[in-house]
Amino acid sequence: MTSKLEVCCADIESVMAANAGGADRIELCTALEVGGLTPSIALITTALQHSKIPVRVLIRARPGNFTYSPLELQVMCRDIATCRSLGVDGVVIGALTPGGAIDTDACKSMIEEAGGMSVTFHRAFDECTDAHEALDKIIAIGCDTLLTSGQKATALEGLPLISELVHQSNGRIHIMAGSGVNPANAAEILNTSGCPWIHGSARNGAFTSSQIVSQLSKLVHA
Repeated sequence: MTSKLEVCCADIESVMAANAGGADRIELCTALEVGGLTPSIALITTALQHSKIPVRVLIRARPGNFTYSPLELQVMCRDIATCRSLGVDGVVIGALTPGGAIDTDACKSMIEEAGGMSVTFHRAFDECTDAHEALDKIIAIGCDTLLTSGQKATALEGLPLISELVHQSNGRIHIMAGSGVNPANAAEILNTSGCPWIHGSARNGAFTSSQIVSQLSKLVHA
């Protein structure tokens, strides 16, 4: 099975590196030091102008937990509406209840706002108390991709759960392994888990990152 590569980009240089290196898709965000936040309209429009590959935009109103107030949800829905108006390929969302379950009402509101855009559920999943129940809920509300490290610090450590999720999903959603992915471990993660997608990061400047992306791309597309 040939898998695909998504690259997390927090600036325009990384967007260009992802394109040059052969990535299949970009997750666009800002503030990687706090796990990623919604990028500015200026960064989104510039990325769309220069990227030849699809761009999905992270929708996250603030750092911290993934339990959102009604006003925070309103902010995120408006960000999604803006992304839709700009022609973004998709959005990356996630919301949890205080008890660590999927907040289906909040997620449904965001998915409804997304209209026909593709939707990834992000690593808020890795804080869920019941991963298998959460996966079924994410599929039921209409997400097409789940980004996860298997509820561990890195995807390599989380391989047992990631493999279980791939089996459980049975093709109903794309499971995408992310966190700590690099050219040294990408093949093991892909071969062991059977994931159709892998998620890496271009953080070190355009030249270095394009080389890293290229190495990852060759491994993923082998």
